[in-house]
Amino acid sequence: MHAPFLSLTGLLSTVVCLASSQQQAPLADIVTPGFEATFEEAPWGLSTYANVPYFPCRSEKKGGVYDIAILGAPFDTGTTGRPGARFGPRGIRTGSSRIFARAAWNVYTGENVFRSDAAIVDCGDAPLTFLDNTVALKQLEKVHKAVAAKEPANKKLSPIPRIIVLGGDHTTTLPALRAAHKQWGKLSVIHFDAHIDTWEPKAIGTDITDYSAVNHGTFLHIAHEEGLLTNSSIHAGIRAPLAHPVKDIENDRRCGFDFVTARDLDRVGTAGIIERLKNRVGDTFVYLSVDIDVLDPAYAPATGTSEPGGWTTRELLTILDGLAGLKVVGADVVEVAPAYDNAGEITGLAAAEIVQSLLYLMLKSPLTA
Repeated sequence: MHAPFLSLTGLLSTVVCLASSQQQAPLADIVTPGFEATFEEAPWGLSTYANVPYFPCRSEKKGGVYDIAILGAPFDTGTTGRPGARFGPRGIRTGSSRIFARAAWNVYTGENVFRSDAAIVDCGDAPLTFLDNTVALKQLEKVHKAVAAKEPANKKLSPIPRIIVLGGDHTTTLPALRAAHKQWGKLSVIHFDAHIDTWEPKAIGTDITDYSAVNHGTFLHIAHEEGLLTNSSIHAGIRAPLAHPVKDIENDRRCGFDFVTARDLDRVGTAGIIERLKNRVGDTFVYLSVDIDVLDPAYAPATGTSEPGGWTTRELLTILDGLAGLKVVGADVVEVAPAYDNAGEITGLAAAEIVQSLLYLMLKSPLTA
């Protein structure tokens, strides 16, 4: 016995009838009751982080229009491992597409960062050349200055709009630190990463030029040499092997850094890590930089230099939320390289959630210059 089948003509007729009936149906019949607000917020236009409004932050428009700006930095020519992080901003925005302001109440903090007193916008991506690292980093610093030059919408939160960068490889943190230093003075960095990133350029190899010396493994060393940092910075989640165990650590200490390793969490728990980080930076102005490779590759496979033995997404989010009260002047999530993600895009999802935690920290730290 053969199963009945529909002829091609009959199938086409059915599809046309269904399409016609859908077009004629009123919107109220198509949209689930009680879903209207979410439907209105859906990203039918530009794809922005968490569907927040897009604003051309480099425009000449005057007046206070935003307090926190999301800025993409599509740059990956400072990598020493796998490239691809230039598409990180796109991947993080895609990972955030499920987030809507009306349904973003955090069950742990009781807060909804998108229903706060802060005006949050997405500025899109900084226009960066892919052909010259030196020029690209100058372009990015110029964009940072332009974005921060606006008057904030709510001066009670900060006299200067703050920026969260979607990277890009970790070199993009250097222009952010340069721009923030001009506004706030010396900064303490809480650096979530598997790697220390304070390598002296000469320690990388004998053929290093001034051009190649600026990369995602040396940017914190350079930031120290330029006088941007306090002596109260700290790494968190460190676990990658060192090339020169004594020399690398000595230079790291000289650059003002202490560190907690990934396995320290097994001994002291998230509460112990939070306490260590807070005590280290104290009352200084803080820049928070999150390399997605601080997470174990099981939770974030889409990155340039994966290192086994990292933290879970839940552990990192717990630690970030525990830092509320610090004077956070800027932040970033970097090294997301979507080409290496799995079908579930778990790295993009994790990065998007991390950005939401960074927004929370900024809202919990009203600042005065």
